[in-house]
Amino acid sequence: MRDHSVRVHRSDENLPREEQLAWKMAEVAVDPVEVDAETRDMIINRVIDNAAVAVASLGRAPIVAARAQALSHPVSTGGTGASVTGTAHRTSPEWAAWANGVAVRELDYHDTFLAAEYSHPGDNIPPLLAVAEHTGRSGHDLLRGIATGYELQVDLVRAICLHQHKIDHVAHLGPSAAAGIGTLLGLDTETVFQAIGQALHTTTATRQSRKGEISTWKAHAPAFAGKMAVEAADRAMRGQTSPVPIYEGEDGVIAWMLGGPEVRYTVPLPEAGEAKRAILDTYTKEHSAEYQAQAWIDLARKLHVEHPEAADPRNVSSIRLRTSHHTHYVIGSGANDPQKYDPTASRETLDHSIPYIVTVALQDGAWHHVDSYTPERAGRPDTVALWQKVTTEEDPEWTRRYHSLDLSEKAFGGDIVITLTDGTVIEDSIAVADAHPQGARPFAREQYVHKFRSLADGIVEPAEIDRFLEAAAHLPELPAGELGRLNVCAAAGVIDPSAAPKGLF
Repeated sequence: MRDHSVRVHRSDENLPREEQLAWKMAEVAVDPVEVDAETRDMIINRVIDNAAVAVASLGRAPIVAARAQALSHPVSTGGTGASVTGTAHRTSPEWAAWANGVAVRELDYHDTFLAAEYSHPGDNIPPLLAVAEHTGRSGHDLLRGIATGYELQVDLVRAICLHQHKIDHVAHLGPSAAAGIGTLLGLDTETVFQAIGQALHTTTATRQSRKGEISTWKAHAPAFAGKMAVEAADRAMRGQTSPVPIYEGEDGVIAWMLGGPEVRYTVPLPEAGEAKRAILDTYTKEHSAEYQAQAWIDLARKLHVEHPEAADPRNVSSIRLRTSHHTHYVIGSGANDPQKYDPTASRETLDHSIPYIVTVALQDGAWHHVDSYTPERAGRPDTVALWQKVTTEEDPEWTRRYHSLDLSEKAFGGDIVITLTDGTVIEDSIAVADAHPQGARPFAREQYVHKFRSLADGIVEPAEIDRFLEAAAHLPELPAGELGRLNVCAAAGVIDPSAAPKGLF
């Protein structure tokens, strides 16, 4: 890897584009380096993972609305169109990226990477697959594009913190998806450079979408970034240009949205000819909740068995979670969001409330992507009573481990201290989720397949489940024009077109 120092430049400095971060990212995208075997296998895993969480959300309101919007737009000229998950229909690729992106993101249940910023790199897959299918590309082309998307989003996330400046994390997704599209289409450096700049310019927004009362836009935000990446690539291919320099300009992203004129960021990028392996540093979810909650769910399930008395609020004086800065301030009591303790809060809010999640997992000894979030479950009196006793606090050592570059010690958990009313103190800790590569039960292909089969059960016919898994396993060999085989169709009656809400289209 090579490090690139990035800072704000005055307009009269005339920073050459070859020295701009967006250009250097474009150079990574056009590098003809092949995808190595380990990366290839993990990409297949994540294609399966995305399909699993997408089919599980097909009936949820945000997906129903996004799908209706997408299917209102006919296939554009110049290609075959792209499949809309759950259906046999195709639409224009930017709208397929939109609908499928919302489906993938809705349940907060696919892969993650956490460093200076946080991210869900699997959000790159819907726009890349849509463009690849529309343009008749092969599985090999798609693999190369996905490897680029993951690489560049992870590299940005390692280096540039967005949430510190209240910018939503999808600001790293738009550029990575645009670059991935450039790779799979074989675009030149100049075109990819312009696409990256346009994608970044149109996808920087505040993180209010993940604060206070969290709305359905939480699922729409990354889908919008993917849609913008497709449109940016289209415009760049037509010769249209972007704001330059987009990161380093005097009125650019760093100067006014991030650290300002005095800050310097160091962004690591692969050397020319170096394999793009960043996907191997990412990790998926066993549970449908914010990633920082994954380890806590596993710990609470363990305590449910070992200390059932702690599930009864009448026995508990307090539950204190010592954890990282990010967990405390984003999904913990440090966020100062009363909604995180509100039994009438939205599902999106509850999956960003570690006090709620720990309470339910402790009481139920399990976690379910639907049942754990129902209004009845959230409003149960004994749950509400115990929930109000859970607080978080930042622990410097857990913060250090959260930001560690050493993957063997990088951690997203913490310590739990349960004080019972009789004075007994129960203490335990966990560093990473069981499904994490360093965890008790790391996910491998078997677990990804099981996740897909479990979530697709009752939604997708058994024969269709088998067909999709067979196609995904042979992704590298799929010939040009056959990427539609990676779409999953729902069983008859699962999707009711008449139930779609009406809008403009």
